[in-house]
Amino acid sequence: MIQTQIDRRTLIAAGLATAAGAGAIALPEPAEAASGSLNHFQHGVASGDPLPDRVVIWTRVTPTTDATPGSGQGEEVLVRWEVSPTADFGRVTAKGSQQTGPHRDHTVKLDVTGLAPESWYFYRFTYNGQTSRVGRTRTAPAADAAPENVRFGVVSCSNLQAGWFASYRHLAARDDLHAILHLGDYLYEYGPGEYGYGMANEDVRPHEPAHEMHTLADYRIRHAQYKRDVDLSAAHARLPWIVTWDDHESANDAWLLGAENNEPGEYDWIDRKTNANQAYDEWMPLRVDTATTEGATVETDDHLHDRIYRRLRFGSLLELSMLDLRSYRSQQVARTDLAGVDDPDRTITGDEQLAWLKDGLLTDAQWKIVGNPVMIAPVTFGALPKSLITPVNDVTGLLPDNGIAYNVDQWDGYTADRTELFEHIRNNAITDTVFVTGDIHSGWACDLPYDSAVYPLGKTAGVEFVATSVTSNNLKDILGAPRRTVSLTVENIIRTANRHVRYLNFDDHGYSVLDVTRNRAQMDWYVIGERKDSNTTATWTRSYATATGSNRLHHVTQPV
Repeated sequence: MIQTQIDRRTLIAAGLATAAGAGAIALPEPAEAASGSLNHFQHGVASGDPLPDRVVIWTRVTPTTDATPGSGQGEEVLVRWEVSPTADFGRVTAKGSQQTGPHRDHTVKLDVTGLAPESWYFYRFTYNGQTSRVGRTRTAPAADAAPENVRFGVVSCSNLQAGWFASYRHLAARDDLHAILHLGDYLYEYGPGEYGYGMANEDVRPHEPAHEMHTLADYRIRHAQYKRDVDLSAAHARLPWIVTWDDHESANDAWLLGAENNEPGEYDWIDRKTNANQAYDEWMPLRVDTATTEGATVETDDHLHDRIYRRLRFGSLLELSMLDLRSYRSQQVARTDLAGVDDPDRTITGDEQLAWLKDGLLTDAQWKIVGNPVMIAPVTFGALPKSLITPVNDVTGLLPDNGIAYNVDQWDGYTADRTELFEHIRNNAITDTVFVTGDIHSGWACDLPYDSAVYPLGKTAGVEFVATSVTSNNLKDILGAPRRTVSLTVENIIRTANRHVRYLNFDDHGYSVLDVTRNRAQMDWYVIGERKDSNTTATWTRSYATATGSNRLHHVTQPV
């Protein structure tokens, strides 16, 4: 195995060496306020959603001591920004200023336009004589360009209470990535003692505020706490991020009209979801549209209808569709309602997003990459060939078309949408579709059969790569079991019942790297050591790839 070890203090102090153009450029260290003065840039910088001619850049300014996140205090201020192709800002490509204030929690977010495609840029912000740390970002290739490869870091499920964010540190130290994909659960809603490290829910670092998030101030304060993490801040400053939310950005098992972690009478769900969406828009480097149910963009103040599903193209090589699988979904079925998962009136995407996704898969880009917050691969028990389902149900009326679902919060709980999507892929002979997924705190590599009961004989719709969690508890953590003991038994049971699951790891935390070329798309899984150790190492553990036109996985013996 290949192992990389980086000393935390050395990395932060030396300031992240980077390859920009042909030479190695060092990012300047984060700015420090003069002795006795207020540090106006306490939450770092970030960038995201790269297009060929533009990219979003972000920061948060603290103009006065009372203007803390979520406080609603502080004055309206003007923050200056500039973008340069060089780290010393000897030549400035774009510059300007943006006003911010309590109405958006003193965050600054703008779309910098007029940039060159497939190029590295540096950016910084200035207020009251202080300059932020320098961020580095990169634009996407031109729509008709043919890049040799596109390489993403892939992460999901980062619970600050459950450990240190070593995965972000290791990603920030790499020189070969073009962007980071965060597939949901960027932060968690729980208060201290509610969801932390292991069986005892120990808080390695307790959440702020010291209670579950409900109000706009709560969500703003929690975002601010996460942004102050040194490893997360380094990863944001190092690379553009492409993000989507899952449930914990608002509340556990969220759906259109509620959530498991929003008890009746606890808090009005529409208000809570609006608060969560607004804070996410303010604090994350992504483009957000506010859309009606018909898809027309409108301006509102409640943020409830913020639309974050979107597409980003990387030349002719790939098009990335980022999904939102919380805002439009039907409520999850009860586990006693076995057949309810097949109800065609229930949806995980909503009709408009599903139509948008199907249309996007018809792109002329070679690879269709789908940023997918919850697993789409069928993971079931007791599946029968489809030819036998109808006669069995004529007798029992209880058997789901795809077997008994392992997790009804995933696409397995909404099989009509998945069937419609897979049939669209089959009817249009679409190849090279790759779902890249988070959520489930474990690493998976799966083929996507049209009929899992006859796999591997039948055809497949594509493949799925699932990244493990950055810190959130997995099976061994919940059980308090040693690594690779009880989990091995569970993994073997699942893989025996679901032969299309080619790889499964219920034990480890870490990150992944997705590399896409003309010939293949490959996912490498890296695992970290002890989550309580902020200096823990990262080790490569497994790789799988899918060859162009194959729609199936094969094992790879080394990472990219």
